[in-house]
Amino acid sequence: MSDDKLMAAAAGLTDQATELLCELVNHPSTVGNEGPVMQYMHGRMSEVADEVEFVEVTNAIKDDPDYSYPVRLDYGDRPNVRAVKRGTGGGKTLLLNTHLDVVPPSSGHVDPFKARVEDGIVHGRGSCDAKGQAATIWLLFKLIDELGIQHAGDIIAHIVIEEEIGGNGSVAMARYGDTADACVVLEPCEFVLLPQVRGAVWFEATTYGQAGHSGKPGGTVSALLKAMDVIGIFTDYHDRILAESRGKYPLFDQFENPMPLTIGQLEAGDWPAQAPQKAVFRGVLGLLPDRTKEQVMEEMRAAVVDSGDPWLAENFEIDFTYRHDANVIAPDHPVVQTLQESLRAIGKPGDVSAMTASCDAWLYNNQLDIPTVVFGGGSLGVAHSDKEQMPVQDMLDAAATLAGFVSRFCV
Repeated sequence: MSDDKLMAAAAGLTDQATELLCELVNHPSTVGNEGPVMQYMHGRMSEVADEVEFVEVTNAIKDDPDYSYPVRLDYGDRPNVRAVKRGTGGGKTLLLNTHLDVVPPSSGHVDPFKARVEDGIVHGRGSCDAKGQAATIWLLFKLIDELGIQHAGDIIAHIVIEEEIGGNGSVAMARYGDTADACVVLEPCEFVLLPQVRGAVWFEATTYGQAGHSGKPGGTVSALLKAMDVIGIFTDYHDRILAESRGKYPLFDQFENPMPLTIGQLEAGDWPAQAPQKAVFRGVLGLLPDRTKEQVMEEMRAAVVDSGDPWLAENFEIDFTYRHDANVIAPDHPVVQTLQESLRAIGKPGDVSAMTASCDAWLYNNQLDIPTVVFGGGSLGVAHSDKEQMPVQDMLDAAATLAGFVSRFCV
């Protein structure tokens, strides 16, 4: 199958790609509301796949050790979708993963769930992260049909819920039992291949103080000031483990801070002239492959307890919600090289880098031992913003790339 023929066939699907992505964007599928969009995607995948099923996510997922960010909703009406394109037999199997849940609309985002098309670009919440990626999977299956692409190995797609809050949909799929020779997790990364992905832990930290009137400072302990002390301790810890990682992973070394500490929320106090008795702050700390999530969680606790502040040793708590390990395969792994060849065949550079965000790739790479690469069109730079958008051409190019990969790899 010539790559020129692939590109021409993909171009012929422009209108269908645009329509599909617009329909997906028009479903407001924030966490807890994914059911209707999953029903819709099941129907669309049924047009192009040999086998499509719902994989129910039940309340039992809350007992899984990798369950992230406790959701205050019941499960049962928000299934994952699993779709299979069967091969002729005996070849390498490819697994694809992406998600249809989206983050809430940004402040000032006008009509976030009403898709708008301008100059070949679809605008709206979730257009690139990651509904354009789900549309890319549909386009891949459609291209295989239209061009009669022969592949010996099966192609399996996992389209999941709850990626944005820790990957609980992919946890359910990791327990399903699929195996494969390669996995591609589709996320917006401008066609850069990402075989190494940092991990992350999200946390909620609480400090306690001794409340009192501002006129009696000697008898009070401000929980807010203690929280600021803990933030300083976490900052020092981040700086230390980042320095310790240098030289171990060249793809990460190119970034000034590939594993940032972010403090996103801080709550404290009941009155301006009163030392607060309690302060709560929430954030995320990235982690690189030289540490596991368990190590980082224990070391963060120990950093506070062993800081030399006796008050904090007795008046500090921390809870971890979203917990991902980093995942790594070599930049010259055959899966990376074959994807790179397929990208270059359609005129893309085929650059290889590391991902300084976290996603569901670690579940497939680390737990299922499937070599995993993150790849996709669209830009992470506009995801989660009121500028979120997806060029239709990116979906077509990504589908053509994956079709080329199938013809080269699934043999």
